[in-house]
Amino acid sequence: MLRLGQFRCGWCVVLAMCIFTSGQNADLRGVDLKGKVQLTRNGRPVGNASKVVVWLTPLGTTAAPSMPPQPPSQIPQLVQKDKSFHPSLLVIPAGGKVEFPNHDPFFHNVFSLFDGKRFDLGLYESGSTQFVQFDKPGISYIFCNIHPQMSAVVVALNTPYYAISTWRGDFSIGDVLPGRYQMHVFHPSVAPDALQAVEREITVTSGDTSLGSFSLAESNLELAHKNKYGRDYDRPDPDSPAYARP
Repeated sequence: MLRLGQFRCGWCVVLAMCIFTSGQNADLRGVDLKGKVQLTRNGRPVGNASKVVVWLTPLGTTAAPSMPPQPPSQIPQLVQKDKSFHPSLLVIPAGGKVEFPNHDPFFHNVFSLFDGKRFDLGLYESGSTQFVQFDKPGISYIFCNIHPQMSAVVVALNTPYYAISTWRGDFSIGDVLPGRYQMHVFHPSVAPDALQAVEREITVTSGDTSLGSFSLAESNLELAHKNKYGRDYDRPDPDSPAYARP
């Protein structure tokens, strides 16, 4: 027969285990981190502070978050329309695909020869499409070998902890588990050294809600690029279907 003292002791053990488990679950609960970025040009605030990408990668013993696979039905597109890419910025999981449909009534030749994914889709006609798999983390600058004004960026990440700023500069990274992280920042019009200057190590705890605020200065220099052969672009030929007007 179970004695009263044994019963009380056993109940205390169960209660202590529940409290300990509850504490562990609280420590493992993710938090939502919010921040704000201000874009400037020539020392003055820019009205549209969108397209700033902020992401967190784990440091030390912080567990790497699991990455859900990219559903085949949710492959994002970089549409070629009116001699532009739409949208001009995509963030995808590393290993994910991007579709490049040509909606212009003339040829395009999409390529990327900078850091990140290197590829050349060759010349393809109106109404056709191509796919590219971005198999590793990195930043890929996308161009067209026919139309030098066309450019876009694909950011492939190995972390689900990222956000893209709104036009007001606000961003929010949801469900971040406590731990140590490196905060990375990217914007297509900001120089690499300026981006590196705002990177920092952070420690996330269960009570955190803010990543603070920071400022980025847009560069006056556009990303200079040659065609896929490393040469200057040819002058447009009005008789060529590749240069036809929409």
